[in-house]
Amino acid sequence: MRFYNKTIPQANFQMRTRDEAIAGDSRYRGESVSSDNVFSGARVIVFALPGAFTPTCTSTHVPRFDQLYESFRAEGIDEVYCLSVSDAFVMNQRGRHIGIKNIRLLPDGNGEFTRKMGMLVDKQNLGFGSRSWRYSMVVNDGMIEKMFIEPGYEDSCESDPFEVSDADTLLGSLLSRDAPSYEEQVL
Repeated sequence: MRFYNKTIPQANFQMRTRDEAIAGDSRYRGESVSSDNVFSGARVIVFALPGAFTPTCTSTHVPRFDQLYESFRAEGIDEVYCLSVSDAFVMNQRGRHIGIKNIRLLPDGNGEFTRKMGMLVDKQNLGFGSRSWRYSMVVNDGMIEKMFIEPGYEDSCESDPFEVSDADTLLGSLLSRDAPSYEEQVL
């Protein structure tokens, strides 16, 4: 699969948006947000991971992107999104649990976006069902500029590689503008 300079697929994300007009403990309303709303007219980072509250995702992957947010902004990034094949309720609780301050959560509950990206894998061997393979990318106005896909992409993978989709690798690629992306090196 070749993703470099590919247009982001059309999909809808079912989000929970804070709304102070709603009374009670849960001041969030459901909202459908399209790919165009997320990616058009902006340069964003998306990093995708297999599940909320899993060890690597919770301890390393998500927190490091949050920590480096201002460094990404200094390199011309407008937003940083964490995508997972999880519903908006789980994603919101995950953000609270980890204490995310800067990145936005992008729930792909039905796996529509992930499937259209070619990154949906079967993780039934772990009791997860269909999930996203781990990757990160820079998207500029709906076009994939750089993409870092973890090696070993396959259904029922026994491991959870975490070598190239991390925040430091992506930041390094932005700082070294001439360096090819991981995807360019392996394809």
